[in-house]
Amino acid sequence: MTIPLLLPVAVLVAAPAPGQQTPPQPPVVAAPAPAPVEPSPEAPPAQTVAPPASDAPELADPMADPATAVGPQVEVAADGHYPGDPLEGFNRSMFGLHQGLDKSIYRPVAMGYKHVVPKPVRSGLRNVLSNLNEPIVFFNYLLQLKIGKAAETLVRFSVNSTLGFAGVLDIAKLPGINLPHRDNSFGNTLAYYGVKPGPYLFLPLIGPTTLRDALGGPLDGAVLPTTVGKPFTTWEFQVGSGAIAGLDLRAESDPELRALFAGAVDPYATLRSVWLQNRAAEISGLHHRGATPTTAPELDDSLDDPAVGVAPAQPRSDAQELQDPMADPAAAPAPAKAPN
Repeated sequence: MTIPLLLPVAVLVAAPAPGQQTPPQPPVVAAPAPAPVEPSPEAPPAQTVAPPASDAPELADPMADPATAVGPQVEVAADGHYPGDPLEGFNRSMFGLHQGLDKSIYRPVAMGYKHVVPKPVRSGLRNVLSNLNEPIVFFNYLLQLKIGKAAETLVRFSVNSTLGFAGVLDIAKLPGINLPHRDNSFGNTLAYYGVKPGPYLFLPLIGPTTLRDALGGPLDGAVLPTTVGKPFTTWEFQVGSGAIAGLDLRAESDPELRALFAGAVDPYATLRSVWLQNRAAEISGLHHRGATPTTAPELDDSLDDPAVGVAPAQPRSDAQELQDPMADPAAAPAPAKAPN
């Protein structure tokens, strides 16, 4: 986002100064000083040209960071951080550490995994891990008292575990069955019953999360080890499955991450804004029957944090797109009217 730098221009017109009179000296007759020139009544008075009015703030330093320019619509908490991110200093340090590890180790290994392992094998491993996540989705739907979706998840798990060869093939999403995978977690269950997200967190090699989701993650991971036992209790399975899932996710999301950070003034704030909007859409979808979580559009303003804006009083329907909370409502286009 380009912030225009306003350079005010002033035309200074100096009035003719009156001549200075020399004290009279007896030996020399001083010439009379010229009288001050009186401005003609017909001549317009000298005026100072004022700079053009603009809504953009004037920056005294052209090289100033736009992130430090606080406009009238930006709200900052008393401690100087954005609301919802009281640990911003810690999070930015962890984000910098993560970016360094990602550039030197994580991304090269993930792209090597994508280059070496054939796509059908990667797709099959991804489907197996997704199928193993279905019991977690099932239990959380039960906790949310969504019996219909819990039953659909159980049918999906049964079909893929049998006809799909332990989940290698995603048969359940094909036409005729039409049972696609749905994400659900204990963090969603806590949010469904009104537990607040808590502070925003960024953890190296894990990424963005909240305190609520960070506490719910271990409970999700304990479902299979508790209900089934081996091999899900062994460290070999946990480390191996976690490594495959992480490398596959990093490799598949690489184009989106590169596009997101390409023009970002502040990559940390950009990722925070997009993640929080997507997470809010997922939670909103839990409260609307048949609602599908929408994906927030890529933000043009990397500093546009949804935590700064005021949340709407009523939940939005799945047909509404998430709007920029920093946008001026007067500038929003009016809805098109249907022809008579």
